[in-house]
Amino acid sequence: MSDFQERLKGGHPNSLGNTVAIVDEVLQNKHLFDEFFSCYFSDNEVVRLRVSNGMKRICKANQEILVPYLDRFLSEVALIQQASVQWTLAQLFLQLEKWMTKPQKQTAQNILKNNLIKAQDWIVLCQTMQTLGTWAKNEYSLERWLYPQLKRLSGDKRKSVAGKALRILATLEN
Repeated sequence: MSDFQERLKGGHPNSLGNTVAIVDEVLQNKHLFDEFFSCYFSDNEVVRLRVSNGMKRICKANQEILVPYLDRFLSEVALIQQASVQWTLAQLFLQLEKWMTKPQKQTAQNILKNNLIKAQDWIVLCQTMQTLGTWAKNEYSLERWLYPQLKRLSGDKRKSVAGKALRILATLEN
């Protein structure tokens, strides 16, 4: 595949490897973003994890680089069944909300709703609750949908999940 993919492989799976250096290259030359984005479709789980981390870094530095790819995040990347990709999407969707069209935001909500119902990973659940909870403050129909999900998750045996659900419930009830 790409030079980026080769550079993102190897090392300890929980390390960033060459992610930061590659992000710096992409930020200096936006034409490299497509090559970096294509690494999401690597067969290597570690590469996909590092791409997700890199996307958050790029988004924080320059959101506009990701905007032309919103539809691909919503269609192609959303199909990737990997926790690190799912929790990153929840974070990216929140950060990119101002760039989304109404149909894109509805698609993002549908993706996150599905992840909230089906995911088992605690980070996916927490990040997804955060984004949906933030959006629900301004959207009554989403709040009505989210409320029973938060009630369910407030009883989760994992303190981080239950605590996040309780905190978001409290903000919605105020």
